[in-house]
Amino acid sequence: MLKIAVYGKGGIGKSTTTSNLSAALSKLGFKVMQIGCDPKADSTKNLMKGEIIPTVLDSIKKNKEDVALEDIVFEGYNGVLCVEAGGPTPGIGCAGRGIITAFEKLEELKAFEIHKPDIVIYDVLGDVVCGGFAMPLRGGYAEDVYVVTSGEMMSLYAASNIASAVNQFSSKGYARLRGLILNAKGVENEREIVAKAAAEINTDIIQYIPRDGHVQRAENDGKTVIEAFPEADMYNIYIELANKILERKKQSQVS
Repeated sequence: MLKIAVYGKGGIGKSTTTSNLSAALSKLGFKVMQIGCDPKADSTKNLMKGEIIPTVLDSIKKNKEDVALEDIVFEGYNGVLCVEAGGPTPGIGCAGRGIITAFEKLEELKAFEIHKPDIVIYDVLGDVVCGGFAMPLRGGYAEDVYVVTSGEMMSLYAASNIASAVNQFSSKGYARLRGLILNAKGVENEREIVAKAAAEINTDIIQYIPRDGHVQRAENDGKTVIEAFPEADMYNIYIELANKILERKKQSQVS
């Protein structure tokens, strides 16, 4: 089972990228599970026709000890399994702790053993890499980490912090940083800026994703580009990203 964590600053297009990646991998014939690790719980909505699914935390609150797997795992586009960890009421409780609780419940219910996904993708908010938000980096959850960024300063600052956190854990045999995904925002000399930043944190850009209206139009319909516009160039860009991630995993196993 390939286990990937996708991190990035809030608002950078991380969940959009992750959902399209999940959809692309499913089109390549893999059984994919996407786990949203953001209190907003909107990671998987474009795989679910725009629907916000019940979160693990909300299901625990509602059903107490009687939570069943079908209460928290939902089948979305092309068979992608969708899970949202959820978070506490704003201003009350710790969002990171909510992720830990959700992970514990998935393990307790043997979600991975029962559904047997080929690939699990954790979509993680990367503004603060501490507590529960660092959970996918340790404990055997994710093996490979990708960071979604643009050429904007705050996005690159977040990417640098995420890289530092990953390096702290990789020295202990946990997840490793495999590359940056450049989700372009139209910054002048954006590729060069991000390439320089990538070199500074000892990684590279695995994929350039240009600004394209098909992405927003697909989201307006509650879909990924993979589902909504299979004839568009953006479809091929996300398929290319999926193939590059698979190839990079193969290379790491050989080396």
